[in-house]
Amino acid sequence: MDLEKIMQAAQNVQAELTKAQANLDTIEVEGAAGGGLVKVRATAKGRILGVAIDDSLMQPSEKQMLEDLVAAAFNDARAKADAESAEQMSKMTAGLPLPPGFKLPF
Repeated sequence: MDLEKIMQAAQNVQAELTKAQANLDTIEVEGAAGGGLVKVRATAKGRILGVAIDDSLMQPSEKQMLEDLVAAAFNDARAKADAESAEQMSKMTAGLPLPPGFKLPF
């Protein structure tokens, strides 16, 4: 390949990455904790869309448990968002001649 072709291929990859990143913000995941008493909806890009808390947890005596469940639900949503993002990116880069272990975006 000559340099011009390499540069064109790099520009094509960048354009595809931009599209893939935008698409990640349209994919929703849901994290949950406490058997579904606390739920967090997020995009695969990591933007939080909403939080749902069961009424049974809205008591002062449940404050610490509620805080723990909210944190756990956020972490669950983040893990699912990361997994979905990785899956979408691997689909996009499936045809690219990248060395093993090479991660995108840079």
